Amino acid sequence: MAELDGRPVTADQLQALALTNYGHFTTMVVEDGRVRGLGLHLERLERDCAALFGVRPDRDRIWEFARRRAPAAGAAAVRVTLFDPAIDLGSIGGRAEPRVLVTSRPVAAGAPGPLRVRTARFERELPEVKSVALFGALRQRRLAQQAGYDDALFVDGTGAVTEGGTWNVGFLRGGEVLWPRGAYLAGTAMALLRAAVGGAEERVGPELAGVDGVFATNAAVGVRPVVAVDGREFAVDGAARLRAAYLAVPGEPL
Repeated sequence: MAELDGRPVTADQLQALALTNYGHFTTMVVEDGRVRGLGLHLERLERDCAALFGVRPDRDRIWEFARRRAPAAGAAAVRVTLFDPAIDLGSIGGRAEPRVLVTSRPVAAGAPGPLRVRTARFERELPEVKSVALFGALRQRRLAQQAGYDDALFVDGTGAVTEGGTWNVGFLRGGEVLWPRGAYLAGTAMALLRAAVGGAEERVGPELAGVDGVFATNAAVGVRPVVAVDGREFAVDGAARLRAAYLAVPGEPL
C-alpha cells in the first residue's frame, strides 16, 4: 500500500505524478529498522526539494511517514517521493506544497546477479537531482534489453563514461578503485563505498582502457558486478570485495 502524508493515497492524488511527473525521490533499504546512509538520504531530499520546489521539507514528518511503511524486522526497500498533487501542466510555476508519498517493496535475499551492459550516448537532465522523470534513462535500458543486454552504461558528449540507468559505476585497475569524472547522479551507496574504500576520480572512456573490473552501486542492491561491457568480459572478484566493504557499513536507526 502507498501512503501520502501517512494516509492511503488515492488515484486522484497520484494523477500529478502520472500526468505531470514533477518531483523527486530517494530509495533506501531498511533492514531491521536501520538504514545505511540514512543521513545522506535525508540530505538528498532536502537538497532536491529546494532545487525543484524552493522549500525545505520537514525531516521529522518524512521519517515519521517512512517508519510507517518500514518493517520492524526483515528488509524492505522504502521509497520516499516528494511531489505536489495540486500541480499540473498549467500551474507548474505556482507556489508548491510538496507532500510525502511513501511506498515499499520486498528486497531480494542474497547477492544480486552480475550485469551485462552496453554503452549508450545519454546525459541525464539536471543530473544532480534524483528526479522522478526517468524517461530517457529507462528508454536506454529498454533498448539495451531488447538488444540482449541487462542495462545501458551511459557515455556523455565528451566521450566519458558516467553512470548506469539507475546505478553508479565504478572501475578497478590493478586492484585500485576508480570513480568516473563527469556529470552524473551520485548515489548514497556510492558515497558510502567511497568513504569506506577511497579511490581516485578519473575520466574513463567507453573503451575502458586499463580497466580490469567494473561494478555497479545503488542503495537497493549495494554492490553488483558488471561482467561484460559491449561484449568485453571482466572479472568479478573485486566486486565481491567491495560488496563486503559496503555491507560492513553500519546502518542508522530509522
